[in-house]
Amino acid sequence: MSIITTKDDTQIYYKDWGSGQPVVFSHGWLLSADARNSQMPYLAPHGYRVIAHHRRGYGPSIRPWHGDDTDTYANDLAALTETHRDQLNPVLRDFFST
Repeated sequence: MSIITTKDDTQIYYKDWGSGQPVVFSHGWLLSADARNSQMPYLAPHGYRVIAHHRRGYGPSIRPWHGDDTDTYANDLAALTETHRDQLNPVLRDFFST
């Protein structure tokens, strides 16, 4: 599992499997990146780079006392995609499930 550190020093854990066209899974409320454990093993060996992050406070990601809001969540996802900017045109999956 990989980690990014956001601007407010929150550690966000994410899974990064495979190579090729990136597909980014973003889970909704009360879930975690583990909710995509059935899709990720299928896509990774079929030519996709599959990335699924644990939102702050979910899974192993740190739960700070602040930042549990939509704006911070969007900033965290932007930080994750910026980390992988070398891969152009990622496909965002389940972005609107929150």
